[in-house]
Amino acid sequence: MEFTAGGRLEVQITPSDVGKRVSVRRLGDPASGPETFTDTVGVLTSWDDGVLLITRRTGESVRIAESSLVAGKVVPAAPARRRGPAAGFAELARVQARSWPPEEAEPLGEWTLRAARGFTRRANSVLPLGAPGVPLDDALARVVAWYGERGLTPYVQAATGAEGTQETLCAALQERGWRREVTAEVRVAGLAPVADLTADTTRVVLARTPDAAWLRRYQRVGEPGPHVLRVLSGGPSVWFASVAGEEGAPAAIGRCVVDGRWAGFSAVEVDPARRRGGLATAVMAALAARALAQGASAAWLQVEEDNTAARALYDGMGFALHHRYHHFRPDRAGA
Repeated sequence: MEFTAGGRLEVQITPSDVGKRVSVRRLGDPASGPETFTDTVGVLTSWDDGVLLITRRTGESVRIAESSLVAGKVVPAAPARRRGPAAGFAELARVQARSWPPEEAEPLGEWTLRAARGFTRRANSVLPLGAPGVPLDDALARVVAWYGERGLTPYVQAATGAEGTQETLCAALQERGWRREVTAEVRVAGLAPVADLTADTTRVVLARTPDAAWLRRYQRVGEPGPHVLRVLSGGPSVWFASVAGEEGAPAAIGRCVVDGRWAGFSAVEVDPARRRGGLATAVMAALAARALAQGASAAWLQVEEDNTAARALYDGMGFALHHRYHHFRPDRAGA
């Protein structure tokens, strides 16, 4: 990482660079031994009282004493090259939101408050794609009250790691006592390679609605009510895949929402006794082929950061990380 100008280390950032992506080098604790340096890259989310707060792509916030800085500079907002189809954060966020439509939505400036009786955080959280139109503390008070009126936990969904994401909002939420509860990766890929994956798709059955058997394999909910079916079946063009299994439940299932050039994959689940047999790949390939036939060309999916097996599967399919999103909830009374 190059910090020098004419052979000298320089701190080339100031508090006026808050909101920009920066790279800094700081001196380690002298008491820990020989002189060491630590580099940090992320969005400079605040610089107050001699302390910098930098939010990394992962959503982690790092506090750095100004007195420990030995170098720092503004760096490009995103890597120059990215695997997968070109996509902006706002475009992807809106496509994803349409794939998990809430039962109820209410605007708050450029924020959207969403509720679906608690089924999935994605349909029961605030989507903040801009300013709320009121001071942040007032907006959060409205969020807490709105979800409280519905007997729901207030969540704010915010993203990090790409140009236009919301590192500043993430840091502001944490400063106000909201904690990050869940982090998921948003991954993208070309759709045609997914459809071309080597797999036996002849046993995959596609349908427009989830039947009782499909719902028995779906592990995200117990007895599904009408609101669950409305969320699952919502979206511009939804397809459900299943592979016949035993005892009334499919061996594998999946869901795909086609929205313009995008095909979004979710609910890919396999009977634990049938895993590592290519069924997840077959489901994905069959859904991708149907999405291609409807004119889509790019694929996206969401995978929780701690789901190691799924992340490995999607690595093998060519899905590359685009950004991460996080769900924040109040961590203390009155937050």
